[in-house]
Amino acid sequence: MHTDAIHQSQFVLLNNSSTPVLSRLSFHAGEPFAVTVSFRTERGRWVEWTFARELLATGLTDPSGLGDVRVRPDLSEDEDMLTLEIESPDGYASFELEREDVETFLESTYELVPLGSESEHFDVEALIEEISNV
Repeated sequence: MHTDAIHQSQFVLLNNSSTPVLSRLSFHAGEPFAVTVSFRTERGRWVEWTFARELLATGLTDPSGLGDVRVRPDLSEDEDMLTLEIESPDGYASFELEREDVETFLESTYELVPLGSESEHFDVEALIEEISNV
């Protein structure tokens, strides 16, 4: 069976809370440069953030990201955890992700679209059509 998407769910801790939040990392071969992280809200809806796959990969070892999404291994007290920070005009949130889960997710995305071959999987014409129809 061939798939063009990877989804991985996990529980994460929000803003140092002791109550975990359900999250989902997603990757689609048609958007090979990006990953999406989704968080389930108390109302059963999902809040999604899409950002560069490279940002997530770099964040495994070094602080990564300068804008609305940042991944840092050095903010967590536990070396097995990563900190994902998300900021918007509506607020700020900090999540702790298990490093091993992120590594497993990224390895799965590399099997689907190897690192460095993203442009071979990117459909520029589809993007132009999508932007034109807005």
